[in-house]
Amino acid sequence: MTRTPPGSKLSRILFGILAYVSLTIGIIAIFIPGLPTTEFILLAAWAATRSSPRLSAWLENHRVFGPMLSNWRNGKMIARKAKISATVTMLICAVMMLVLLKHNWWIYFAVAGMVLVNLWIWSRPEPSRLSPAQPTSPSPSPSPNRHDTPGH
Repeated sequence: MTRTPPGSKLSRILFGILAYVSLTIGIIAIFIPGLPTTEFILLAAWAATRSSPRLSAWLENHRVFGPMLSNWRNGKMIARKAKISATVTMLICAVMMLVLLKHNWWIYFAVAGMVLVNLWIWSRPEPSRLSPAQPTSPSPSPSPNRHDTPGH
């Protein structure tokens, strides 16, 4: 039995549309420089939790999107690989715009927006290199030869 998200039927439909549109743009953004993948996937996951438990579960368990969502949920972290990818694609896009297009105010506005987004991305913490299954610090295990009980 699937749980129905709270809210009216209309709000669930609208959030569902937002989730699927954002997911589609996020997937397209993987292949098109300048479009941010992470932000659209985060938006899709947020909207999916308000509309579709099935889509939400699929995103959470996806081999690419799942770790991204987990990192975000557990401290608003962005992986170094995603930061580098975002920086490179925004840099390529900015250079192409400055070289190929007429220099209008909106070009400078777009480049400034990319710079601000890039600064924000690099201000986010990064997840540790340990996998989630590994403990963050070794815990001492009791030794069979130790005598910590009183009287020994």
